[in-house]
Amino acid sequence: MIWCVEDDSSIRDIEVYALTSIGFDAKGFEDGNSFWNALQSEKPELVVLDIMLPGKDGVTLLKMMKGSEEFREIPVIMATAKGTEYDKILSLDLGADDYLVKPFGIMEMVSRVKAVLRRCKPKGSSELLKLGGLVLNPNEHTVTIDGERVTLTYKEYELLHLFLSQPRIAFTREQLLARVWNTEYVGESRTVDMHIRTLRQKLGSYGNIIETVRNVGYRLENHYDK
Repeated sequence: MIWCVEDDSSIRDIEVYALTSIGFDAKGFEDGNSFWNALQSEKPELVVLDIMLPGKDGVTLLKMMKGSEEFREIPVIMATAKGTEYDKILSLDLGADDYLVKPFGIMEMVSRVKAVLRRCKPKGSSELLKLGGLVLNPNEHTVTIDGERVTLTYKEYELLHLFLSQPRIAFTREQLLARVWNTEYVGESRTVDMHIRTLRQKLGSYGNIIETVRNVGYRLENHYDK
């Protein structure tokens, strides 16, 4: 989920529309207070945060986030007014991951969101992802079934990693394109379908854990729960 905190409703609506149109979940907030209140019950993947806001301004919110153990790891892209060099420097010094200078193009915003998400993507974890006899090792970048190595392409591996990390979550084809291929290409859902098909084949008897969700996309269903 990408959160856009912007008091100008026309800009905010365009930001949210652009992100959702390429497969991201996105939500808009018109002021700092509503954003901060929502943060207490839900954590976004990334925040696009305007500096000039009613209530709590963007710099104050950034300080609060980076000073909190609970929220400091959430990536933040600050939106600053043209010519305010001090705001850009201050934002980066306070821990912002990137900044946009107004007026900015929507495709520039989308590109920066994707770039920051890639940079902030958690590195290999020592925690194995297991489902029955299926084991994905993020550190070794390997997949085994009952101890036997399964050879996957990079995209097949990334798809399986996403599904195992978030079981029972239904992903649309557009979301899979955005998260695994980092692309907003329209009409390329056949690419996803093809990779899902080959991934299922390579997983053999475990191929049925990746279920087709009619009129939506795909999800991983754990048939091995006891």
